[in-house]
Amino acid sequence: MTEIVRCTDVEKRFAKGKQTVDVLTGINLSIREGDFLALMGPSGSGKTTLLNLIGGLDHPTDGRVEVGGQNLNDMSDKALAKWRSVNVGFIFQFYNLLPVLTALRNVELPLLLTNLSRRQRQQNARVALEIVRLSDRAQHKPGELSGGEQQRVAIARALVADPKLLLCDEPTGDLDRGTADEILGLLEILNRDHGKTIVMVTHDPKAAEHAGSTVHLDKGKLVEEVPA
Repeated sequence: MTEIVRCTDVEKRFAKGKQTVDVLTGINLSIREGDFLALMGPSGSGKTTLLNLIGGLDHPTDGRVEVGGQNLNDMSDKALAKWRSVNVGFIFQFYNLLPVLTALRNVELPLLLTNLSRRQRQQNARVALEIVRLSDRAQHKPGELSGGEQQRVAIARALVADPKLLLCDEPTGDLDRGTADEILGLLEILNRDHGKTIVMVTHDPKAAEHAGSTVHLDKGKLVEEVPA
């Protein structure tokens, strides 16, 4: 199977006053197209930092991050923004929906950066809402939706540009167990039936059970990789 993500000797350091904080050290990771990978570890282990590097939201201090054969280190911030809009969908713990917009308009938002017509944007947004089984809630605003429904809208928004890679940062962290399982089941469907490669940061071992494999970080180092 084709490799979609490769991290080679990745290091990330931040300056904190006069001190330098090592967040990631010597990360070597390969993710194949079609994988569903859970990224686990205690708070402060570097999980979200690694996710941000894979998604082109940040640059490594040292090492290489390649996605789809593209070396992200070589890209300017403007080029990365354009690349992300086509290749990566982000799903967060807190849904980041605009409260004044309907579900349909929230899903459509990423497409405003494209050359698609208004009609095509709305059609694509409707298809994305259909995939997450929320067609009947398209005209509802976030305040009129449950937490699980809001996360489904956020997932539809991540899907609307048809990216190959979905990056999820604690996507069920704000949901009860039953609703969390529904969202995780949806991610499994997107992985299995729609061919999406998924990397999911989670603290929850039950959430990680839905993934195909699990990677553990501790103090910025990759400590083990085990089948789920």
